[in-house]
Amino acid sequence: MTQFNPAAVTRGANASAFADHPGYRRMFAPDQLTLGIFLPLRFYAGDMTVLEGQAQLVSTIDRLGFAATWVRDVPLFDPGFGDAGQVFDPFVYLAYLAAHTRQIALATGSAIFSLRHPIELAKLAVSIDRLSGGRLVLGIASGDRAVEFPAYGLAHETRGERFAQSVDYFRQLLANTPPSIESPLGQLSDAFLLPKPVTGRIPLIVTGSSRQSMHWLGEQADGWLTYPEATHNVMGPRRLAEKIRAWREAIPGGGFRPHMTNEWIDLAEDPNFPRTPLQGGYVLKTGRNGLIELLGEWQAAGVNHAALGMQMARRPAAEIIEELGQDVLPLFPSLSGPPPLAQQW
Repeated sequence: MTQFNPAAVTRGANASAFADHPGYRRMFAPDQLTLGIFLPLRFYAGDMTVLEGQAQLVSTIDRLGFAATWVRDVPLFDPGFGDAGQVFDPFVYLAYLAAHTRQIALATGSAIFSLRHPIELAKLAVSIDRLSGGRLVLGIASGDRAVEFPAYGLAHETRGERFAQSVDYFRQLLANTPPSIESPLGQLSDAFLLPKPVTGRIPLIVTGSSRQSMHWLGEQADGWLTYPEATHNVMGPRRLAEKIRAWREAIPGGGFRPHMTNEWIDLAEDPNFPRTPLQGGYVLKTGRNGLIELLGEWQAAGVNHAALGMQMARRPAAEIIEELGQDVLPLFPSLSGPPPLAQQW
């Protein structure tokens, strides 16, 4: 059996590898920027009723033509961290949302590859890929909540190494030929994973550095999701452009791979309300014209998809979604590509 080598067996793929992938093609193309919505739509603060009706609003997001909806992976609530994320398991919830939507890409931002075993991750991911007709785009990360690792019996300081090992194991499981795997995470021969992805691959979008080098990110990431830098003036997008340029220069042989970023917005009713940082820069309050200006700056910086969260916004989520769909989305439309494959399970 082959020995584990995090850069050897399968590597990040350029756009041509995902030419038939409905989720990827809806979200990504060179020099284009599309829009997604991050869930939850309202911040969980001890009351599950804030999530009531969310799936119906995601159906509206789908109908309006947004490119993607994003869910987060937060296994345990750490009161010190103060953010419960999506609350529901991301894979279970994406399966639920797949049944409530038709076109929108289903994205994780991000599945914690250092905590879950790659067999579990692959089984969950490919199942959703099949059930949604090829709409899954898998954002992945090494994890940033230290309290979760000892709960899983894992050392927090090993998360970077485990992340790289898990990515390699995951990709071998999805291969068309039966794998022969010898990894610190397990050994596998004479068995293989079912089902297989609809189009043969699931894009792996790496979040931040995930404790890896820029060389590794250039070789391995099918796309890159990073924090946006400051969003209240043009200097943040300019710094982001430098970061994106450095990553793309590290991609062997060049070729297009997408970059994504996100922001939590408090969309003001006044369309001309200036871009104003709140909560130490964690939230951006802005009118739609300021948001359009920011999105244009991101596009010029090389960003291909922007995921917008509204969990701490003051206006009703339905009202914000309607305004974004009417006045912002037409300027940054979702992309035409292969439709999701019909699923008759």
